[in-house]
Amino acid sequence: MGLATMIFGLAVFFGAHTLTTMRTQRAALIARVGDGPYKAAYSVVSLIGIVLIAYGFSQYRAAGMIEVWDPPRWLRHVNNLLLWPAFICIAAAYIPGDIKRVLKHPMLVGIKLWAFGHLLANGDLGSMILFGSFLAWAVYDRISLKRRSDPGAPDFGMGGRDCDTLAVVVGTLLYLAIGFWFHPYVVGVPAFVR
Repeated sequence: MGLATMIFGLAVFFGAHTLTTMRTQRAALIARVGDGPYKAAYSVVSLIGIVLIAYGFSQYRAAGMIEVWDPPRWLRHVNNLLLWPAFICIAAAYIPGDIKRVLKHPMLVGIKLWAFGHLLANGDLGSMILFGSFLAWAVYDRISLKRRSDPGAPDFGMGGRDCDTLAVVVGTLLYLAIGFWFHPYVVGVPAFVR
C-alpha cells in the first residue's frame, strides 16, 4: 500500500514538473487559465505529490522495506561526500554566480548528485524507485532544456565570486542542518554514520 501511494505521488509530482518542459502545452494552459491560477495549481499539485511521496515512503518503511541488495557500508560515506556539493549546487541555483555560469543548471546537477548518492547507499526497492525517479527526471529535464528556446527558469541575474562564496556557505549550512537534524529526526535515519 505504501509503495503504491509513493509511486502515485511520484506520478503526480513529476506529471506537474513534466508539464513545464512541454512549453507549447504549458503556454496554452496559461493562456486559458491565467498565469496566477496556473502557478497556484502547479504549487498545490506539486505539494500534494510531495505529501503522497513522503507518506507512501514512510508507510513502506514501516511495513518492512523490500531489500534488493545490501550496499557496502562505505557507500554511505560516498553518499555523504556527494551531498555536500549537491546542496551547494542547489544553493547556487538561487544565488547565481560563476558556479551557475559553469554548470548552467546547478539545481539539476544538485538533484542528480543527491539522487545518485542515495541510490548508492540504499539497496531497497522503495529507495530505488524514489531516487531513481528523481535521477531519471533530472536527466530528462536537462535534455529538454537543450531543446527549449527559453531559459526554463526564472532569471535571478548573475553575480560573481561573492555569490559563489555565499552559495557555498548556504549550501554547507543546508547540508549540515539536513544531515544533523532533518535526516535523523524527521526521516528517522542518521545521515552521518561511522
